[in-house]
Parts: sequence; structure tokens; C-alpha cells
Amino acid sequence: MALEHTHVQRAAHLARLALDNDEAARYVDDLGRILQMVDQLQGVDTEGVAPLAHPLDTTQRLRADEVTETDQRDRFQRCAPAVENGLYLVPRVVE
Repeated sequence: MALEHTHVQRAAHLARLALDNDEAARYVDDLGRILQMVDQLQGVDTEGVAPLAHPLDTTQRLRADEVTETDQRDRFQRCAPAVENGLYLVPRVVE
């Protein structure tokens, strides 16, 4: 399916974008090239290729899971309008 000026105008309307005719014409060309590239990528044989989470075979360096701050919950909850059993009480918003 070829991309037409009316398709771009319709997409712009749905996205609530204001495009004049010159801008829409440029987008027809740009989006057409993008769709051609997608078609070209879909033609690539990926049979037997496992999906990757990341292109590099590396692991994330993580810091040690250590407590670095003191517990200040009581201090922070002193200024709260309503607290019970260490929890902040808030008005119900879902019935």
C-alpha cells in the first residue's frame, strides 16, 4: 500500500497535530522511506536467530546490597497528617 497525502493528514488529525499541505507532503516522502525500510527488513531471513535482550554479551555491574542510611521513618511521619502502624493514611480514591 502506497502512502498518500490523505493518510498523513488523517494520522496528523488523529494525533491532534496541525500540518499544512507543505509539511504533509514532506511527511509523505519521509514516512514512505521509513515504510520501505521496514519492508526491506521484513524480507530478511531470521530463521534460527535467537532474540537478544542486548546486542552485547555483557552483564551489568551491580553494587553490593548494603544499608547505607539509617531508618528515619518516624522522623518523616511526624509531619504527615495521618499515620497508623507505620503507614501513611490517605483518602480513598477508588470505591
